[in-house]
Amino acid sequence: MGYVRKAANVNAAAAILLALLWGGAAANAAPPLRLLVLGDSLTAGYGLTAEDGFTAQLRAALKDAGRDVVVLNAGVSGDTTAGGRARIGWALGDKPDAVIVELGANDGLRGLDPKATFDNLDAIIADIRRAGLPVLLTGMLAPPNLGRDYAGDFNAVFPRLAEKHDVLFYPFFLAGVAAKPDLNQDDGIHPNPKGVEAIVARILPYVLDLLARVKTKAGAL
Repeated sequence: MGYVRKAANVNAAAAILLALLWGGAAANAAPPLRLLVLGDSLTAGYGLTAEDGFTAQLRAALKDAGRDVVVLNAGVSGDTTAGGRARIGWALGDKPDAVIVELGANDGLRGLDPKATFDNLDAIIADIRRAGLPVLLTGMLAPPNLGRDYAGDFNAVFPRLAEKHDVLFYPFFLAGVAAKPDLNQDDGIHPNPKGVEAIVARILPYVLDLLARVKTKAGAL
């Protein structure tokens, strides 16, 4: 009986020790990274269910790639770069670890001054960089009906900013999707679920690169 009691005590002590070790590991494990997507209707999920939108599909693709990431949807339909500039402060209040900036489409559709677009995005990226966060800037192309001169000035905004701030750059957010009826909603502008899937597949390597640039979180092993 004494042997049995001693063995039981040893097993109980081992169980307690194992629980403490697992508890300590859980406490020290780094929380999931938080990825902020600052954008317009293209990332807000205009005309789509929550599950079909860009941020939801991106999170699913990241999970399939072995990355558990909280993707924060800061997309506002109809937003311009000026709108994004006005709200970047509170968006950063969600404490992201990295930021995707997808803005400019509405500036182009409205024929806004490319210099203003540049200045607004410049300020947005500067705010994010001051917060010590890596940035992925996505580019946009001007509508062809606005003329060659406007298109040249507008299209140059995004690569210029990427070079100035030395940030990751995805040249055209709608690459492979724009002007393809089967990948867009009836308005011919906003991607349908299949279109979003195509965008996510193309941009995923850039997003993984972005996440690789995040500084190790406190508490990570």
